[in-house]
Amino acid sequence: MDTRRLQFLLELSRLGSMRAVADVLDTTTSTVSQQIAALARETGAPLLEPDGRLVRLTPAGQRLAEHAVTILAAVEAARADLDPHAEPAGTVRVAGFATAIRRALLPAADRLARTHPRVRLVISEYEPAEAMTQLLADDVDLALIYDYDLAPATTDRSLDVRPLWTAEWGLGVPATDAGRVTGEGTLAVFEAFRDRDWIGNSRNRADEDVVRTLASMAGFTPRVTHLADSLDLVEDLIVAGPGVGLLPVARPTRPEVALLPLTGPDVRLRSFTATRRGRDAWPPLALVLGLLRRRYDGEP
Repeated sequence: MDTRRLQFLLELSRLGSMRAVADVLDTTTSTVSQQIAALARETGAPLLEPDGRLVRLTPAGQRLAEHAVTILAAVEAARADLDPHAEPAGTVRVAGFATAIRRALLPAADRLARTHPRVRLVISEYEPAEAMTQLLADDVDLALIYDYDLAPATTDRSLDVRPLWTAEWGLGVPATDAGRVTGEGTLAVFEAFRDRDWIGNSRNRADEDVVRTLASMAGFTPRVTHLADSLDLVEDLIVAGPGVGLLPVARPTRPEVALLPLTGPDVRLRSFTATRRGRDAWPPLALVLGLLRRRYDGEP
């Protein structure tokens, strides 16, 4: 089996069309079709089937594409070992939450474009549970996820999950109501707003789990009435009066919003990278992971 042809099949499984594969690999659609047809003859199994006016991978094609990730990673690792100066090349598919994309991935993408133009990122915005589903289905190569120290997430044992950064969160309330807090610490803040409606995340239960945990410690059950997955919308809801909600301390807020610190117990968001075990040896993915981690390890 010609491993070079596996690259065509793998990119087709990732990108979904021969035109996109041709663009990424700097070739023609007819070449892509010919290489995959030759691979089908080598394996003795049909790899493509009609899908309207397009084509899609057969079950055998999908299985071979999954094997191709490991095979090509091993080939690239061997090549890198023999020639450490070889340039990584390939498409890295990333699913992540919006803050991680803005804060970590886009700066990495900018650096990649300047230093490793043959590594291409395909970026999709997903909340953690959605990103993990995409990763487990092998629809992406890297997931950027988060949880809270007060609401730790569980992850599949087939995944390699590593920390990136942590961020302190506070309670966003109308600025005119900031004086309601009379005690010290997180529970005093929650107690001051026990009669208010609370804002959760419409696509991730972690925020609501934190709110319910802290409210229980303060002796009440919160009314989580409103749901939003946009921090801007959370601020809008706070200003409009319907509720109060969690916001990151480092985020600049509107003058009408007061951000009350939550200390003792603290509320910290923890961000992570997640990959399928063994996949981080693939040079393009290893390069992206290295850029993300160096950014938060204080390296240039």
